[in-house]
Amino acid sequence: MKKLTATEEQIMQLIWDENPIIVSEIISKLPPPKPPHSTISSVVRILEKKGFVDHKAYGRTHVYFPIIAKEDYTKRSIKTLITDYFKGSPSALVSFLIKEKEIDEKEINDLINSIKDDE
Repeated sequence: MKKLTATEEQIMQLIWDENPIIVSEIISKLPPPKPPHSTISSVVRILEKKGFVDHKAYGRTHVYFPIIAKEDYTKRSIKTLITDYFKGSPSALVSFLIKEKEIDEKEINDLINSIKDDE
């Protein structure tokens, strides 16, 4: 699975959330300033070439839908993050989140309880 640029990922998030979607709907959901239709259309075609989306044509209108699940991309992204920035250690990622106060004690306890429930 290929990596997405920041712009591609922003567009993919909308496609995952609004599945299916047309280019004009994508543009309407983007913050100002709104990019030109041709720009978003190009990004969506790149996503199609990368194997993230496909489309159905209804006349001149193309309706896009994801062919890579958000969960699958999330898993790959998290694994890459852990490998590239935390020496392959998930606990180093959790330690970082705690140190940066991105996760609090209640959330940690909830995670521990969730792990215990899965056992």
